[in-house]
Amino acid sequence: MSETEHIGVLDSGQKITPEDIRELTHAVTPHFALQVRNRVRRLIEPLATDDPARIFGEREITRLEGLSRHSGQPGPEQAH
Repeated sequence: MSETEHIGVLDSGQKITPEDIRELTHAVTPHFALQVRNRVRRLIEPLATDDPARIFGEREITRLEGLSRHSGQPGPEQAH
């Protein structure tokens, strides 16, 4: 799925929930972490700063950015 394709709940007009964010982010590999991060940003952008889905989404964005730097190889973390 490209980033320009629809994201079900984003296009549906439904209220975004933390569970929606969790479903999008729970099984992401390092290779796709930044694409998913961008989708999460789109989902939470219109939400109030105190919305539980936005708070969870912001935490997931941080996690995904860290995951994107993981090569999958064991060893010391590399600085980028």
